Amino acid sequence: MIETRAWTVSFDEFARLCDLVEQYFGETVDEVAVHAPVSKRQLVAVLARAQIAGHDLTASGRLERSDIVYQSSRETLCWLETAFWDELRESHNLSSTECLAACNVHRRIIEAVDSRSMADDHSRDPFVFIEHPIET
Repeated sequence: MIETRAWTVSFDEFARLCDLVEQYFGETVDEVAVHAPVSKRQLVAVLARAQIAGHDLTASGRLERSDIVYQSSRETLCWLETAFWDELRESHNLSSTECLAACNVHRRIIEAVDSRSMADDHSRDPFVFIEHPIET
């Protein structure tokens, strides 16, 4: 079980999230994992945890409309004013290296869509929320 602020996520659901993020992020995970000191498996697990935290973010209404860069029925891409990746690291007891690699995966996806690249703006955190219902 994975505990979050709002609910408990079973290992089966976590495994499904791992499959989902691996499928969604695809080659981007491979590219980042090659250059980061974390394995692809670790990176996929951190990306799945980010989806769990993202569900908390969207369900609680903390996601501002102005943060959203792109939204479809499948995904929401945004630049967050909050310290999302720092909060994720602390709440899930992750290393800064793991979070940095996962953040880079999200950053690459958003920069491919958003022509107003925020690459040099480290005050905002990139986040891609994949629309996938999590059973509570």
